Amino acid sequence: MSSLYRRLRTIFNTPKTTSTATIPPSTVNTKERKLQKLVQRYKRSSESPEFRARHRFYSTIVRRLSFAKQFSMVEDFLEHQKNFADITNEQFTIRLISLYGKAGMLDHAHRLFDEMPDLKCTRTVRSFNALLSACIDSGKFDKVQGFLRDFPVKLGITPDVVSFNIVIKGYCEIGNLDSGVLVLCEMEKRGIEPDLITFNTLLNGFYGNGRFVDGEKIWTLMESKNVVPNVRSYNSRLRGLELENRVMEAVELLGEMENKGIRPDVMSYNAVIKGLCNDENVEEVKNWYRKLKENGRMPDRVTYMTLIPYLRQKGDLDGAVELCIEIMNKGLLVNATLFQHVVDELVKLSRVEEAKDLVERGKSNKHSYKLSLPLDK
Repeated sequence: MSSLYRRLRTIFNTPKTTSTATIPPSTVNTKERKLQKLVQRYKRSSESPEFRARHRFYSTIVRRLSFAKQFSMVEDFLEHQKNFADITNEQFTIRLISLYGKAGMLDHAHRLFDEMPDLKCTRTVRSFNALLSACIDSGKFDKVQGFLRDFPVKLGITPDVVSFNIVIKGYCEIGNLDSGVLVLCEMEKRGIEPDLITFNTLLNGFYGNGRFVDGEKIWTLMESKNVVPNVRSYNSRLRGLELENRVMEAVELLGEMENKGIRPDVMSYNAVIKGLCNDENVEEVKNWYRKLKENGRMPDRVTYMTLIPYLRQKGDLDGAVELCIEIMNKGLLVNATLFQHVVDELVKLSRVEEAKDLVERGKSNKHSYKLSLPLDK
């Protein structure tokens, strides 16, 4: 084990200190019947090879059935797919394993993986990785280590970098970042080199959880492995600087990105703008918003939800109104309270006509924002 990994292992191994509404049975039965009809329609449609080639169709119905907690219908639809010759194609079976995982049905995903030889479908590390991902997606991370320990020996499948990236992702999602780092040591022992996804997952975990110093150690390791950071890597670091309130360093880092030919995206600018919002310099915040647009990036919900309350609190109501109108013109969906606070402030300052205009714009918007004047409440 290299000295750098050994130091990391030592560092990261240091101990750290409602009510439910009742739904009428008739309504439930009606919804179930509609979903059953939908399943039957999708089963008929899946007779078509063109339909079966579209993953989006499958993910749409499984997501809808899962949301309605109709897991028997999920099983009915996915088990029906075994009737087609596609089931001998590993990629098609991987799709079904993944969908079972996203539906929270790990036992079904596991069973399908076990059935693959009987279905004349070859199992490789790719379907094994799909099963590992199903563990994460279904919230059963405790199963991952057992699968990783037992299956390679039993099935003769050698885990690859994707396998370990899935394990690291799982540790990061449950907040066990230090164990995620120890997976790096395990990868080294097996002769598997971490890739950009490995490092980006860890960087996002450490920087995003306020562990900036530890994030910097991962960054140093990434550079020592000659893995070139991308915009996602830099965004995690920018987020870390923002959480540390080191806004000027964030500005410098964004400049470094540009110098290295890495074009900042809206998330990059959002991190800098959020950091600047902790200062009193309203004009500087607005200046960075202009830079975002001048550089061909489109503001997103996070941008607006950061800027509008900030401008309103700093007394720049004109700027807040302008951004509200901008959101409505773009058709972005945001929480209506974002607009309502601006309406309330306008009325408070006797700018009633402007408040009425914003209310009317909200009503006529495609999202039909239900705004009201304070005097209407």
